[in-house]
Amino acid sequence: MTTTVPAPRASLDLADAVRDDGSLRRFLRGLPGVDQVGLERRSATLATRSIKKESKLQALDMAISMIDLTTLEGSDTPGKVRSLCVQARRPDPDHPDVPPVAAVCVYPDLAGTAVDALRGSDVAVAAVATAFPAGRSSRAVKLADTALAVDAGASEIDMVIDRGAWLTGRYGQVYDEIVAVKAACGSAHLKVILETGELAGYDDVRRASWLALLAGADVIKTSTGKISPAATLPVVQVMLHAVRDWHRATGELRGVKAAGGIRTSKDAIRHLVAVNEVAGPQWLTPDLFRFGASSLLTDLLRQRRTQALGHYENTDRIGTA
Repeated sequence: MTTTVPAPRASLDLADAVRDDGSLRRFLRGLPGVDQVGLERRSATLATRSIKKESKLQALDMAISMIDLTTLEGSDTPGKVRSLCVQARRPDPDHPDVPPVAAVCVYPDLAGTAVDALRGSDVAVAAVATAFPAGRSSRAVKLADTALAVDAGASEIDMVIDRGAWLTGRYGQVYDEIVAVKAACGSAHLKVILETGELAGYDDVRRASWLALLAGADVIKTSTGKISPAATLPVVQVMLHAVRDWHRATGELRGVKAAGGIRTSKDAIRHLVAVNEVAGPQWLTPDLFRFGASSLLTDLLRQRRTQALGHYENTDRIGTA
């Protein structure tokens, strides 16, 4: 199947790609087009894959450990965030062997609350920034938004690209903004949200993935969760190809976050199969693959109890916060 981007021959090619706006445009436009039919056929095949019963518990625990447990509502309060942090530390109080989730993701003004509530745990604090979710503001405001989260102790920043700039071909502007936000992050990891549901197609997803990687993204992320479609299996495959080929070209490991629309254990396992087969088993870690899907956790816990008890339990009996 011809859905891969041939990796640039040497790191010098990548440096040349961002020498100026014209070079960046030529590099991105020169990426081979995505074979849409082949990609979607492969996705359909991956969706039929199953795993052995004895491996299912391991897959469920892996998926739980990759979740960014998220609350991004105007009605969010410190109490709600603290409750979410309790759940993040111990997703199923009746089963202490369930692993904690990867991170709690909140708005910047509540990052300090999450940091305090998660102190002493391995759960990271992520904060959305850059005028999430629309990304419609000045760069100064976006950088101030980022600084607010970092100063509060967030160790991960989820930024949104300027889709207006992207869709009108102002690639250099998008690149420069990611570079600036990356610098503002300091030691915090940067996840760059492409909002793939607003991009023109798979070719645009590929180009946006490479642009974000060139600009310094530690993780490329599908969606804010506010736009549909979001994390479809074909789109996630395109992004997995990008980080795999980036690694082949540079030796650097970058991650992917599938956010929006993944609600069932079956969907999560399909994505884990894709990670393994498209990028490789090295990416089957919370450091390199995440789910931005809080509603997914309940189904994962229910399926995990089913594996242990041999029968389904009602969702409201699962002791989540």
